[in-house]
This record gives sequence, structure tokens and C-alpha cells, in this order.
Amino acid sequence: MRHGKKFNHLGRKAAHRKAMLSNMATSLILHKRISTTLAKAKELKKYVEPLVSRAKEDTTHNRRIAFSYLKSKDAIIALFGEISSKVGTRPGGYTRIIKTGFRLGDNAEMCIIELVDYNDLMLKDAKPAKKTTRRSRRGSGKSADAPAKPAVEAKTEEPKAPEASDSTEGETEEK
Repeated sequence: MRHGKKFNHLGRKAAHRKAMLSNMATSLILHKRISTTLAKAKELKKYVEPLVSRAKEDTTHNRRIAFSYLKSKDAIIALFGEISSKVGTRPGGYTRIIKTGFRLGDNAEMCIIELVDYNDLMLKDAKPAKKTTRRSRRGSGKSADAPAKPAVEAKTEEPKAPEASDSTEGETEEK
């Protein structure tokens, strides 16, 4: 029976799994976005989000705990510097998983996991949507006589003027 066994072992022994998650978390912190399988991304989300929450309070104790997970000085500097300042007001949900399809070789479901405040495309969605107009099937809503007359006059006048000027200039140049 598997009662109470909640996390995915990802087909690896404990030491391999811990090292893999540590390396993936370091890459995510340094590069802000990585591509991986969906199962690994879900486990990585559980691994990284508590570290980002700890980074909000910059104490020696929190730095040492984060270092025991990440084992990279560069990642700790980025986590407690740039990332903690961006997510300081956010109450949680620091990562986003975007599904990208299936891998060709083994058909594994692939995704991109990224830090939420670093995607410029998602941040631009906050602008208001373009205004749409409602159209009826009966017509354009304008009177039928008004647009028809200028359109006919414009069509008849424009082609005549260039043809006349082109033919007279061409004949005078040839003779």
C-alpha cells in the first residue's frame, strides 16, 4: 500500500533525485526559465517555491538553508538579491508552468517552467483589450444613398486623368 506517499520519485534513487532538483533549481534561478518534462517541473515547483519564500527575509540562517538546497553561490546571490526584490510583495505562486507539447523521441509531455515576474509577454497582458463593435446582419447602419455616390464619382474620375496625361506625354516624346 502507498498510503501517505505523496511525491514523485521520478524513476531515480534519492541522491540522484536531490542532485537533479538542486541543479534544475539553480538553472531556474539563474536563467529565469527552463524547459523540462511536466513531471520534473511539478516537482521542481515544490522544491523552489519554499526557497523563494525564504529569500524574502534575508538572514544568515535563511541563506544557509537555501545554500544547503542549491549548493551554488551564484544562485544564492541571485535568489536573495534580484529575485527577492521582485517577489517581495507577492504572497506565493512564484513559478508558472506552460505546456509546450510532446517530445519526439519518447512522447514525454514537455513544458516551460519560469519565474512569474520575469515574463514580459505575460506582464503586457494587463493592458485593456481592444474595443469591439457590435454589428447587425441587416446592414451597415448608414443610409444606402450617401456612401454610393462618392464611391462612384471617385472611381470614374481617378482612372481618366492618368490615362489622358500618359497618352499625350508618350505621343509627344515619340514624335
